[in-house]
Amino acid sequence: MNAANVITSISVAIAAISFVSGVSAWKREFIGKRQIELAESVLAMFYEAEDAIREIRNPFSYTDEGKSRKRADYEREEESQLLDQAYVVFERYQKREKLFAELRSMKYRFMAAFGSQAGEPFKEMDKILSEIFISARMLGTHYWRRQGRVQMSDDEFQKHLDAMHKHEAIFWYMGEDEDTINPRMRNVVQQVENITRVAVKANSGVTGWLPRLLIRRQAKLKQ
Repeated sequence: MNAANVITSISVAIAAISFVSGVSAWKREFIGKRQIELAESVLAMFYEAEDAIREIRNPFSYTDEGKSRKRADYEREEESQLLDQAYVVFERYQKREKLFAELRSMKYRFMAAFGSQAGEPFKEMDKILSEIFISARMLGTHYWRRQGRVQMSDDEFQKHLDAMHKHEAIFWYMGEDEDTINPRMRNVVQQVENITRVAVKANSGVTGWLPRLLIRRQAKLKQ
């Protein structure tokens, strides 16, 4: 093989290596951008979900809230009022159901991108919502209906009150000192923030959206 052929072969090899290296770098950057976009979308939706759950549990309601519940033929007006009051959280949730459905639809993509542990915030959020709905049903169908209408011994009445207040603390926002739901949902969001920080750190040259998003969120929470 003459010198010209050797030089040509080396040039082709170098070009091929450069091409493969360039493709690999482009692929890493592309995957990084996709991860960042997914992380941003999911984190933003968890922020929305946190606000939505806070609004669902707002203790202040309008007079017409809960009235969309389908009443049974046998209900007395007094029973209907209690059931309607409990139904408020379901009615408010239905107005935001699209948000929660879209967020759940991203669960497995998020897990595929960031590992199986990334599914835990989704599971905890659903658990929180389930507890709110269970407490609403228990209050509307049992505790509020018994309150002051069923004779009980002192011990029975105290147990009734304790259980009722426990469910009300889940159903309604009771203030920072007594509330357990909002801190749990804040922890859920923090888990997602931690997962997305890892993605940003691994692809730190791609974008700087996360710090800005977190700063805006923290400022909003302080308002």
